Parts: sequence; structure tokens; C-alpha cells
Amino acid sequence: MKKWVRPLVGAFLLFIGVVWSLQGAGVVDNSEVMSGESQWLGIGLVVAVVGVALLVSGVRKLRADRR
Repeated sequence: MKKWVRPLVGAFLLFIGVVWSLQGAGVVDNSEVMSGESQWLGIGLVVAVVGVALLVSGVRKLRADRR
């Protein structure tokens, strides 16, 4: 079960990062605090990049373990 933790956390962080980025850009308008604030765009992008890195490395590890 530990094998799936990294890709799951990566997917979660990617999702959260995209949502935060869209809120920061003003595309998604459901938060009084985050909507239209450029700092959340930057934070979201960083979180999304970390999520992609974890997701890709986790999937690669899963594929390598199958061989």
C-alpha cells in the first residue's frame, strides 16, 4: 500500500495547486480571501509543480517495481 502514497499525494497536490492557481487568477470566484490575489496564483503553481513531480516519480517507481 505504501507504493501508492506518493502518486496519490502528488495527484492531490496537483489538484489543489490548480484550484489555487485558478482562484488566484480570478477564474474561479468562490473565495473572498483567495480570488484575484496574485500570491495564490504563485503558491498554486508551486504546489502544482510539486504535485506533478511526486505523481511522475511515484508512477515511475510503480512501473519499475512491476518489472
